[in-house]
Amino acid sequence: MMDRDRNKTLLLELQRAAGTGNGRCADCGEPDPEWASYKLGIFICLNCSGIHRNLSQISRVKSLRLDFWENDLMEFMKKHGNLCAKAKYEAKVPPYYYIPQSCDCLVLREQWIRAKYEREDFVATRICQDPCSAGSREGFLWKRGRESRQFQRRWFLLSAREGVMKYYTKEEIVDWFNAIRAARYHYLRTTFPTLPEPELIPRITRNYVKEGYMEKTGPKQKEAFKVRWFCLDSQERNLMYFKNPLDAFAQGQVFIGRRDEGYEVRAGLPQGVRVKKRKPAITVVTPMREFVFICENDREQREWIDALNGVIAQPLTG
Repeated sequence: MMDRDRNKTLLLELQRAAGTGNGRCADCGEPDPEWASYKLGIFICLNCSGIHRNLSQISRVKSLRLDFWENDLMEFMKKHGNLCAKAKYEAKVPPYYYIPQSCDCLVLREQWIRAKYEREDFVATRICQDPCSAGSREGFLWKRGRESRQFQRRWFLLSAREGVMKYYTKEEIVDWFNAIRAARYHYLRTTFPTLPEPELIPRITRNYVKEGYMEKTGPKQKEAFKVRWFCLDSQERNLMYFKNPLDAFAQGQVFIGRRDEGYEVRAGLPQGVRVKKRKPAITVVTPMREFVFICENDREQREWIDALNGVIAQPLTG
């Protein structure tokens, strides 16, 4: 019992130790991980531990607080840790490769973990070429038709040299995702040869700070409200709206400038505007006009206001 309590205390101290990287999940960055892989010597979160359970040949997991940790396992954890594993398993991650965060979907996190530990795609001794690195790929994807909502299987060809993604009418989603990022990376690297990598990488694909459904009215604020899918792009400072989430092109967009330029977001409706629905509203004020949106609930309203204020507060970039 004394060993159990002592090792539990030591393990929690090791998780909080400075300079180890153990304070965040080794795979998705979630703070204060409560689990660990005693075969890899890393600290991981609950969600990632579930993925590691399916890799029993290379990883075995235990709870930091609920399971008993033997002395030899404690010694192994002390000699390893998250930064040590990162140096080994992430030594050669391509600059375009998307490293998932805790908020990303399961398939991205699972394929990242399998690429690191199961296939060892990024270890320093790896000599086989990443299939995405050439900026080209071909294979089957399912594409939604222009006129109908049905998805049909199509053969696609991605070419970084031509700058196009073709498909023919005659599989893996994460591989395609990173292949597209690789093609975009090679295009940007050619177009902006002197641009530093930290400024280049965010241009590969967009990570919208907020997405979801809201209802919008027209410029006179008397038109009927229509449900639309909204995406807030903080890099381009645009609030875009689509009829459907999978539409290729936005129906319209609202530029979000700085507060000192006359941009503001307010909770509620503009003075004189009345709606039948008793739902929380947002008013986006611009120098030209006021845009009115209705949210599904109070939580969505708060999240949209916080996200929009975050864009308004950030400085304009060239």
